[in-house]
This record gives sequence, structure tokens and C-alpha cells, in this order.
Amino acid sequence: MTLTAPAITPAAAVNRLTADDDLFLKLHSLYGNALVNQLAWRFDEPLSRELLDRFHAQLAHGFLARRVQGTRVPFARPYWVPAAASIPLGWDTVPVAEDEVLDWYFAQSRVDFDPAAGSVWRLSAAPTATGGTLVSLVTSHVASDGGAVLFAVGDALARLAEEPDRTVSSGSLVGRAPRNTVGANISDAVLQLRAVARGIRAALAARAVTEPGRTPRPADPELPLPDRWSPADAVVHLSLDQWNSIAAAHSGTTNGLLIALGAGLLGRSGRVGDAADIRVDIPHSMRTADDPRANATTGLPISVRYRATDRIDLGAVRAAVKRAATAYRDPATTPALQHLQPLQMILPRFVLRHFARTATAPECLCTNLGDTAQGVADFAGHRAAAVLMRPVVCTNDPAMFRRVEVGVNLSFSTDGRTVTLAVTGADPDRFPTRAALRALLTAEFDFWGLTPHYW
Repeated sequence: MTLTAPAITPAAAVNRLTADDDLFLKLHSLYGNALVNQLAWRFDEPLSRELLDRFHAQLAHGFLARRVQGTRVPFARPYWVPAAASIPLGWDTVPVAEDEVLDWYFAQSRVDFDPAAGSVWRLSAAPTATGGTLVSLVTSHVASDGGAVLFAVGDALARLAEEPDRTVSSGSLVGRAPRNTVGANISDAVLQLRAVARGIRAALAARAVTEPGRTPRPADPELPLPDRWSPADAVVHLSLDQWNSIAAAHSGTTNGLLIALGAGLLGRSGRVGDAADIRVDIPHSMRTADDPRANATTGLPISVRYRATDRIDLGAVRAAVKRAATAYRDPATTPALQHLQPLQMILPRFVLRHFARTATAPECLCTNLGDTAQGVADFAGHRAAAVLMRPVVCTNDPAMFRRVEVGVNLSFSTDGRTVTLAVTGADPDRFPTRAALRALLTAEFDFWGLTPHYW
């Protein structure tokens, strides 16, 4: 298959950080690389170093090649400028055995990103013991959400036969420094203060609007674990026909079954009890054509009732998703906290550090990528046998995971025949090992009549 490079419209203005960019940047300053995104490929055939070098060069001149430029004017937002350097291609020569594939992918998350320097992505590859190739692209959430990664990679793959050129590739959208830096930053500071005022007024008007609550994490049991613990992960292949058939049989959708599996897994683990209402967060892309934003995703939170002896009600899940989507389109029914994003951007770091001590992570995060990942499966005629996209929760102190009350993350993608499901269990006392997570997953799949095939 021959990919044609898309036409790119050059950015005409300074590309300021969004509220989400700013939040991820502040979290990075507090926690480092606690969470990264990973796009991963499995090829049944060998890929040459020369091909991966060309891919790396295109990425280094594309949409991901950006760094944060700070400002000295109070309240003015930082902006994106092109990065002049990148982390070199990681090229492993020792073949990876089949039972070590997940460990190799997870090991690629051990990278120190620096948004100010532009070190915000890393490409690596390794041969497999069966003659194939593993490829991993790990990215900082400060500089790109999932949609940004897919856009950048699609553009890079389409340009593999061309010389890298930032002016005609997706790199042209990254942005530039303002011509009159001081004047532009003063103007932006004024605009930000006006946005803060509007946000406060909107938040006051919506103060009666509430978001779904979350179930508190039980303190016990607390397992004896090492000082550094890696969340349990699993990658599963399932039949898309079987998946959709089971969803339809229970008056649900493809997305609804994904949400039900996440909530069921959380309940099955003992994290919540019978009749608990689980908050499920569903990322929703707001990205448009030639969108320059690093992060252009919003989240739709819904409440899902867990029953220990019954399947999650897929009809109720579908109705809850529709209600949430409708509510978040109207400022009057959008929760007050969402309106305060401009205020969040101007808060000093010591204030955010105070809030960070009580902040919580999603208890159940379900991302449905559909078939979008298949648009980046072809490397100059070499088609990946599987494409995986997932958030990677990195190794840390178990006490930190308990404090932020992180639960489970599920990422769904399909090639039209097979579902690839990535699951991370980041509660150290409910998913202490990969084997424990896999046992719970297998039981949940069996409960729904799904047949899993694990990596």
C-alpha cells in the first residue's frame, strides 16, 4: 500500500498551550514521567535499521517535534516552538522471546522526558526470536494526546520516501515564536485574565451541576510490596464479531461492552463492593483537521452500577453516555470545574502542589480508538500484524498509587476483524502481579462469553 502525504496548512499564529497541556506540564513537574502514552507495533517480518532511521527522521521534523517556550510576563501562556533535537532511535540487537514481549514494551516507558528541551518522544525497536520486529513510540502527554500521535505518525509514514522538511510536513503546525514577544505576551496575559473572569462567572452559574462521584478506595488489604512497583498489564486479542454479537445481545454497543468490562474488572478485584456506583471516564477527541493543539481531548464521566452476580446493564451504559455527551455540549450543564480551566493555568505552582496532594486518578478509564490505529499500520509496504495504543502507568512507589486511588485503564482498537485490548491494573493491592490481573480478566471475559487470546 502506498501512502500519500496529506496537504498541511502551515500554522499562521503562535500556538499557545491549552489548559490540558498546561495541566500535564504541571503534573510532569510534580511527578515526572508517571504516565506516558505508547503506540506499539508487532511485525512478523524483520524491519531494517535504515527504514526505522527514515521514520525517526520524519518524526523529528513533524508534529511531535515541539518544545515548551516559557514566558516572563505574568499570566501569559507558554507556547510551542519546534524542537531542534530529539532522543536517538533505540535499536536493540538482542532478540525478544515471545514471553518477554510485554516486558520489552513496558521497559520502553523508562525514559526521561524534558518538555522545555523538546525531548518528548522516543522511538525504539527490537528483533523477536521468531524473526519479527517490535516497534515502540513512547510520548509525553504534555506534548501529545492519542490523536496527536496518530496524526504525527500517519504524516511521517506517508513521507518516508521524501526528505524530512518541517515546512511542508505536520511540523509546520507546531507554531512559532511571536514577532513582538513582549507585546504578544502582554496581550495574551490580558486575554487570559478575561478568560478567568468569564470562567468564574460560568462556574458560578453552573455551581449546581455535579459530576458522577467515585467509590472511595478501601484501605485494606495492603499487600507487602517492593518499594518500586510496576502496574500489572495485559494485552488481549478477541474476535470483533464475537464482541459485537455479545454487545448486541445485551442491548449494548461496542463501546458499552468495553465500559462494562472495565467496571466489572474493578468490581471483581474487590476494589468496589456490590451495588457500588463506579465512575468511568471516557476520553473523547475534539481534534479537527490540521489542528495544532498538542492535547485536544475532553473526558465524559459516567456512573456505572456494579452488581456482583449480574452483568453490567449495557442499555443503562448507553443511555448514560448519551446523557453525558449532551450535557457537556451545553455550558449551562457542564460542571463548574470545567469552566475554571483558565484559572487553573494562572495558579502558582505551590498552590497546585497543595491540590496535588489530594488529587485522584481515574478509577476506571476506558478509551475506544476504533479502527484509527490501523491507519498507521503500514511501514513502506510492511504491514504490522498488530497495532497497540495505550497509556503506560510507570513504575513508582506503591504508596503513591494508593494515595491517588488509581484503578484500571482499558484501551480498545480493532482492524475490522480482531479487537486488541490493552489493560492496566494500577491498584497495587488488587492487581499485584500480571498473573493476578490476567486471572481476573479471564474470569470477566468468561462471564460475558468472550474468548481471549493473550500476548
